[in-house]
Amino acid sequence: MKKNILVIIFSAILLTTPGCKDFLNQSPENILEGDEVFTDANMIKSVLANLYGRVTLGTHVADWGGIVLLDDAIKSDGGPDTRSTFDDDMWRTYDYGLIRNINQFLVSLKETQVLGETEKKELEGEVRFLRAWTYFYMCRSMGGMPIVYDEVFEYEAGMDVTVLQYPRSTEAELYDYIIEECEEIARFMSVERNTNSARANKWTALMLKARAAIYAGSISNYNNKMTNPIRTAGGEVGIPADRAQGYYETALKAAEEVINNGGYFALQTNANNPGRNFYEAVCVKDNNTEVIWARDYIYPGDAHQFTTNNIPVSHAEEIDRAWGGPTLNLVEAFEYTDNRNGELNITDSNGNYVFYDNAKDLFAGKDARLWGSVIYPGSEFDGGKSGEVVLQAGQLIPEGNGWRKATSDPGLTDDDGLLITSENDPVTTNNQYINKAGFFFRKYLDENPGANLRGQGSEMWYPRFRMAEAYLIAAEAAMELNDQAKAVKYINEVRKRANIQELTVVTLDDIIRERQVEFAFEDHRYYDLKRWRKAHEVWNGVTNDPVAQKWALFPYKVNAPGNPNDGKWVFEKQVAHMNPYPLYF
Repeated sequence: MKKNILVIIFSAILLTTPGCKDFLNQSPENILEGDEVFTDANMIKSVLANLYGRVTLGTHVADWGGIVLLDDAIKSDGGPDTRSTFDDDMWRTYDYGLIRNINQFLVSLKETQVLGETEKKELEGEVRFLRAWTYFYMCRSMGGMPIVYDEVFEYEAGMDVTVLQYPRSTEAELYDYIIEECEEIARFMSVERNTNSARANKWTALMLKARAAIYAGSISNYNNKMTNPIRTAGGEVGIPADRAQGYYETALKAAEEVINNGGYFALQTNANNPGRNFYEAVCVKDNNTEVIWARDYIYPGDAHQFTTNNIPVSHAEEIDRAWGGPTLNLVEAFEYTDNRNGELNITDSNGNYVFYDNAKDLFAGKDARLWGSVIYPGSEFDGGKSGEVVLQAGQLIPEGNGWRKATSDPGLTDDDGLLITSENDPVTTNNQYINKAGFFFRKYLDENPGANLRGQGSEMWYPRFRMAEAYLIAAEAAMELNDQAKAVKYINEVRKRANIQELTVVTLDDIIRERQVEFAFEDHRYYDLKRWRKAHEVWNGVTNDPVAQKWALFPYKVNAPGNPNDGKWVFEKQVAHMNPYPLYF
């Protein structure tokens, strides 16, 4: 069987390792035969880096358009998105070309003489992990798919193609394969953290094992509780109900091994400021002990434009800005420190405005992760060096026994020099580069100078596994195994960092909400709701539903000289102009 592989070396893929900052800073503009590549250690690592770059799957910071498709964000650029349903192939992964290249790499790696056996074994673990990761993305989007193991197929004209045809596995068989691969490779992968968590190690493999098991367990459990379970006759979709307990036990054991032995922990560099602490735990690379594995970006050559396209207008250095923003739905999912109901207090029991001295006072007492995830009215960005982010839809002016609203083009003032509508907006127009949500993203927004410039871009990474997920997988699995003591223990480890009340009992609804706020914009919510068979209940297509309908928040500043409320702030909840129809799964 032929095993040559034509390899193009891409200088844009920049992974780093301890003691080798230039791991992929080689840029030979050559196309090489596999036999040549595997006679040079640096070339082998360049091919490995290429494989890492090709597993940038699902939503991520370099494809921010996907983030606004769910209920936690909207696009602000241009006119409304009138879609309400989800495409059948959304985020679908089907990449046997990548699987083939990985298998080719493994064949040549075993034969190369330029690496020691220990290093070869560790590289084998990394590549097999990338293969398992790819299969996981295929499985979560399509169920059971053909498992080709280490096979490298070759086709020659006129041959019998039936020997190349592999049937779909069952959904359970593919999850089992992923779990078993991760369990095996974890035995010989490195236990050390590497620069920017860019490369897989033992703990990464165990996290994928835990994630795959919790997915399989919840599908086995909740699919079979539906009136009409989703399954195919051959089991390509659907997992038998009697498999659930075993999967939950596997998920709990793997997650606990990471928690107890991995050496990672929730970042506490800013314990006195838990909001910033959460932002730094997710977004700051230096000395980070929260993130286990990330898609890293390094300037020059491999930066992205998430910050360029989503930064507030007041802080932008380019014309690009304000492409999207979080929804009020997400903001209200964050609890208060002493109240699990996160609904914002914008009107009293009679429907009258509640007045606030400062715009940010509306959010006082919220889960600290809100500040770390969302720029809300009156909060600051970049450490406050550029002042607060003013979000003002207009002025509220007394009229008769009530009030009227005055609005303007962004940044204009009235005859008295008072701001009418801020340059950050929000507004309800179809203009570009104008906020229409009432909020900006903070998570993934890079505070470093120049990160929002087109010619530079951002080095902000995209975490794929972090310690909070280990705790929440353990909490979910323990809850499903009726071990409330462990479930409470693990979920509270995550909640304590947010400075919100600890729970005494854990339900599935608690897990759903905790994962929604902890992992906002981190490529979890869509497939979480699908595996729990909740997507059709949450996104029910009902007009003005509090979740299925997307909502925006519009702040107004009172302009009423002589009135005790002059200079104060009020807020209105509106159906998001950019999504007039409710989501329907």
